[in-house]
Amino acid sequence: MAAPRRDTRGIVDAAGLFARVRFRRREPAPALRPYLEHYWLIDWDLDEPYVSHVVPHPSVNVVFQHLDEASRPFAEIAGIRDELFAQRLAGRGRVCGVQFRPGGFRPFSPRHPVSHWTGRRVPLAEAMPVGDEDVTAILGPDGEDERVAALDAFLQGVLRAPGGGTDGPVARATALADLVRQDRTMQRVDLLAAAAGLSPRSLQRLFGAYVGVGPKWVVLRYRIHEALERAEAEGAPGAVDWPALAAELGYSDQAHLVRDFTATVGVPPTAYARQG
Repeated sequence: MAAPRRDTRGIVDAAGLFARVRFRRREPAPALRPYLEHYWLIDWDLDEPYVSHVVPHPSVNVVFQHLDEASRPFAEIAGIRDELFAQRLAGRGRVCGVQFRPGGFRPFSPRHPVSHWTGRRVPLAEAMPVGDEDVTAILGPDGEDERVAALDAFLQGVLRAPGGGTDGPVARATALADLVRQDRTMQRVDLLAAAAGLSPRSLQRLFGAYVGVGPKWVVLRYRIHEALERAEAEGAPGAVDWPALAAELGYSDQAHLVRDFTATVGVPPTAYARQG
């Protein structure tokens, strides 16, 4: 990974969010890059509350947050979620988040398969050792570089595979999830299993233990991210050729794309494009 992603995939109404908050992604220390996508940092000072919405990636997130001046800072683990994720932002607040690569979280919390955290938001202490001093060190500094350095120090301190890279199942899981994201021909589980040299059942077990969801879920989620980003980028209603996009993403017809998009985002794709 050469640099953090610059796309807005998964962020619903990215323009609306970026108009209200200061959002940026930062690269982790080299030793952490095999496991992490990036850090994501958000600061806000709002006159009116705003609710952000995200279509989750097939990634575990660790989130250090101080949501408003009346609450205490805290840290939690956010497992992969099937449904749209909503977060209310009000007043002045700050978040320092860690997005792990699909397959990259297990070395930091090896006691459980990653599926143990799927669909859950729980205190970070349930997954790895963390104290109030860690939360303060990460959220306290005004300087962005200091926050990133504190995240690096904390995560390198809890990494259970130092120096070992991602040999074995972690490497295989992250590589296969990357393959699904980058290669649009990987639209069926049997094709992915064949590329991996695994049986479909073995592939399911690998993804459950190290990614947290099945390979079919990952394929479908990346399709929705592509459709969401296309709708955001094209802007004007009617600008997206939805039948052509459905075929490009491997759907048998437009109706199947509409069904998956609506179930995930909450509105049909054409209605979402109009809102933009």
